[in-house]
Amino acid sequence: MSDLIGSMWWFVISLGLLVTFHEFGHYWVARRNGVKVLRFSIGFGKPLWSRLGKDGTEYVIAAIPLGGYVKMLDEREGDVAPQDLDRAFNRKSVWRRIAIVAAGPVANLILCVALLWAMFVVGRPDYAPVIGHVEGLAAQSGLKRGDTVLAVGDRATHTWGELQMALLPAALDREDVSLQVRDAAGHAHARKLRLSTLPQDADERRVLLDLGLTARHALLPPVVGRVAPDSPAWGVLAEGDRITAIDGDPVTAFDDIGPFVQALGRRGGEAMVEVDRDGDRLALQITPKLASDPDRGQYWMLGIQPQKRSELPAMDAVQRYGPIAAVPVALREMRYQTEQLFAMIGRVFSGRVSVQNSVAGPITIARTANTYAQLGPAWYLTILAMLSLSLGILNLLPIPLLDGGHLLYYLIELVKGSPLSERAMAAGQYVGLAMLAGLMGLAFYNDILNNFIR
Repeated sequence: MSDLIGSMWWFVISLGLLVTFHEFGHYWVARRNGVKVLRFSIGFGKPLWSRLGKDGTEYVIAAIPLGGYVKMLDEREGDVAPQDLDRAFNRKSVWRRIAIVAAGPVANLILCVALLWAMFVVGRPDYAPVIGHVEGLAAQSGLKRGDTVLAVGDRATHTWGELQMALLPAALDREDVSLQVRDAAGHAHARKLRLSTLPQDADERRVLLDLGLTARHALLPPVVGRVAPDSPAWGVLAEGDRITAIDGDPVTAFDDIGPFVQALGRRGGEAMVEVDRDGDRLALQITPKLASDPDRGQYWMLGIQPQKRSELPAMDAVQRYGPIAAVPVALREMRYQTEQLFAMIGRVFSGRVSVQNSVAGPITIARTANTYAQLGPAWYLTILAMLSLSLGILNLLPIPLLDGGHLLYYLIELVKGSPLSERAMAAGQYVGLAMLAGLMGLAFYNDILNNFIR
């Protein structure tokens, strides 16, 4: 219940901030161009709060927090007093109308840069891009445990989150990518991750897992959670024991234990297992036992299971810049994210990415906003920036009813020298309404499928 309430809260707060800034862009530029603004509304439907300003604008907070609007004086929407004709939106030049309509998406782009700048100044905590377990494609590409990934292509990866974001587009496109890594001994290497060999039918939701990369921070600690009865470890190891070494080889994660045990079993004889038990260091002798499993075949075992971890270890990296240095970094990040957003739209239309996993609805957005908010202010600023960018870019798409659709009308007006006919604009509105209804239906369908059925 608390997760539901938190998701609803952060959804309303996030959307309210983004919509307010978007509509303020329209409002501010309209006022500067001499247009009378009748209403500035955050949300739709029945007003929950309203106030008439000294400027004659009615400011409203409405019941349905799924958007907002700025209503301007316009002869096409009602009678206009003769003394106010010069303040009507439709009486302004096409260039002024373009500026007013474009101001909303531009305001979201400006907000995106400001939020990214604030995030970099505050400092976003994360995990270092250090590889823990390696198998499959990653191992074939020469990556090893303990490698720190410094860059993917020409994009520096200061954190594990940045590494994931840099690898995902290349993995979706099945493009080989070069990595700059530093091994555990501090030596620099270049690696080629051959993403072109990924299966074309790989599920994009787990494509990074299919690479065979596991982060160091995701590895389970070598702590015994359960000892199987009548196993080699029964009566020797105890729950809570931290295994520190096996026959002199240091153990730092539970994943280390399996390969060591297999080697000991093949060699034969007893193994010396060193453990930390309540602060006491013990050396215990265990002889691995040969077991059989339909999936794994024959293997050597001790009979222990890892301890379930309630939470991840503390983050060990922070992405932070000074107020001046953060400005170009924020601009570069917005440019990169804009390129990735357009690339994702292209993947959807080309069929390389399923719309089922690329079009998110309000439930997914709410849960994501709540998750990021729980990670701290810098992470919440990150999701706000990405949502602001998405809102700005999507509103510029040439779909009637969106800002981009109106801009398309005005560009046509510039070319033909006169406005589109009322009939043509009305037809466009119906087309836009159908497109938006379909998009919203798809978003809600994906929400239900991804959050309640899977």
